[in-house]
Amino acid sequence: MSETKKTTRGTAAAGAQYDGFTDEERAAMKEHAQELKKAARRSPGKAKADGEADVLAKIAEMDEADRVIAERVHEIVKAAAPDLVPRLWYGQPAYSKDGKVLCFFQAKAKFKTRYATLGFSDVAALDDGAMWPTAYALAELTAEGEARIAALVEKAAG
Repeated sequence: MSETKKTTRGTAAAGAQYDGFTDEERAAMKEHAQELKKAARRSPGKAKADGEADVLAKIAEMDEADRVIAERVHEIVKAAAPDLVPRLWYGQPAYSKDGKVLCFFQAKAKFKTRYATLGFSDVAALDDGAMWPTAYALAELTAEGEARIAALVEKAAG
């Protein structure tokens, strides 16, 4: 008896194959690979300055709605946790502690979502019982939102 193996790939549309990643996801992975190569060539003493230049350049490329929020988030993160090192992560602004990404900003245009996101990795000290949020939608920034971001970043950075 022989079994016929079926492919796990389905079709997204008649004649088209879906491989599991969107064009935006593939682009983000390529950006991340380039970021890793660039970081490996940098001298450790210049990582923070070079990382900040990269982050500011990426923010400058964003559309106006994302750029306004990203610029403000960048200022808030720098003020709340000045020891964090700015860097790019999958083509988006991020801030690391001890070489690991602690928090990141994701522009809404990146994956064509309806809002930008401020996310935190498992490195962030935000534990609150058995369950807590690790990403926050940023449709706009208000004074209350800015204060909450500052408090979250301070807590996350420990």
